[in-house]
Order: sequence, then C-alpha cells, then structure tokens
Amino acid sequence: MHFLSTRMNRSLVRLVAVGAAVGLTVACGTKEAPSGLQPTGPTGRIRFVNLITDPARNPVNAILEQLPFGVNLGYGGSTPSSLPAPNTANYSAVYAGARSLALKKTADTNVTVASFTVTMAANEDRTVYATGGTGGSAVTSFSTNEDNNTPIPAGQTTVRVVNMSPAAGAVDVFVTAPNADLATATPVATAVPPLSFSAYANIAPLATYQIRAVPAGTAAANRAANVVVNVTPTVPASLGAGTGHTVIIADKAAGGAPSTAFVLTDR
Repeated sequence: MHFLSTRMNRSLVRLVAVGAAVGLTVACGTKEAPSGLQPTGPTGRIRFVNLITDPARNPVNAILEQLPFGVNLGYGGSTPSSLPAPNTANYSAVYAGARSLALKKTADTNVTVASFTVTMAANEDRTVYATGGTGGSAVTSFSTNEDNNTPIPAGQTTVRVVNMSPAAGAVDVFVTAPNADLATATPVATAVPPLSFSAYANIAPLATYQIRAVPAGTAAANRAANVVVNVTPTVPASLGAGTGHTVIIADKAAGGAPSTAFVLTDR
C-alpha cells in the first residue's frame, strides 16, 4: 500500500485499513493509534488534474495505487481537492518511488481510459495532468515536480503558470484586478510554451482577479486586442496573502480554441 492520507473519507479509510499490512505500520485498535495511519518510508505529495479533451471518455475515476483517489472528475476536475468535505486537501501523501495512477471511465469502470507510472521523490510536491484524447487520440500525462510550497513572503501571494493548451501556443499571462489596463500591466509569466510551466511570481493579494493571456511577445499597446484567454475565476474567488496558486491555461473541453484557464490552490 503506497497511497497515504489521514483526511480521506470513511470509505477510503476502510479500503486503506484492509490493505494496511502492506507497507504501513498500524496499531491493533483505534485507541492505540489515535493519529491514524503512519508512513514507514519517505513520502512526497501528489495531485491529479483531468484535462482529457474527449467528452466520450469523461468523466473519469482516478485510482492511485489501486485505491480510489477521485470520482466523477470532469474536464478541469482535480483531486484530492474534490474529495468530500472535510477531507479536502491540496495534495495527498504518497510513498516515494514508482507509483501507479489509473483512470477509469465513471460510466463504465471496466473501461480504462489511461494508466500512468508516476515516479515520486521524497519531500516533493507533484501535479500530474491527463491530457490529449481529442478525436479518440491517446491520453498521455504531463507532470510538474517543482510545485514550490515553501513559505511565501509576508503580504504576498504567489502564482505560477502551467500551459496545457496547444491551441494557445506560447503565451504571456497576466493576473490582475478585473479590467485592469493590460498596456501597463506586468505579466506573471512570459513566453510560456505548451506543455511547460513558469517559475512562481510574487504579487500583491487580490480580492477579485482576472486572468488574461496574449501571444508571447505581443506589444503592450496591442495586448487588449489580442487576448486568447480571458477568465474571471470564481474558485478560488480571491488570491489572499500567504497563499500560492497554479494558473492552468487549457484548451476547451473538446480540444482546440478558445482556450480557457483554471486555478488550483497550492498552499
């Protein structure tokens, strides 16, 4: 058993308990183990995002190390944040090493949409994306193993960009107050090509915000006329001080343009 979580819902806890003898040290009774399951080796933390651009194969169930990790994940859905409250979390613990992640079609769990091997390192935070699938094409994976969740400077929020949109091409990305003038705005990331990610940028907190992307290198005076992504997120609705976030630039649900954006909370 290589998938760990002390915040799983009751059904997941029961499944873990059945196999706890494999790789985990568990006391004989709940009174002897008030802190729940404990790891016996180095661990990292993992998160999964569904960006499969084939409506016929969505939604999916994510199975991590043969245990339920997320259920009924539509396009843009992520886990573990989608687990039932109060078990939500930004990431879930998993043992270091080669870990298995399988995606099953929710409507028919006999259908395996894709399966990946994810190599985890100790003490790393990693996000795994399922991508592709348009027109019945193969579903593949992309991952970021540099989810930097170190302390954030006082009075700041951090934002990084992961570009998962072939339709958008390389982009400059702006995270601003709604309707701020793009001609004078500072991008949080520049020239981010598809299937790549930027460094984290420190910005001032925003009570409400807007995400816009333009083709890389667009002149300041021409940005407003060349926006390829324009989203005012509702989740999270604000970027508060001390928080970290990933902005995902993605194709539309069936693939292609217009591109869109999703925001994940990293810390």
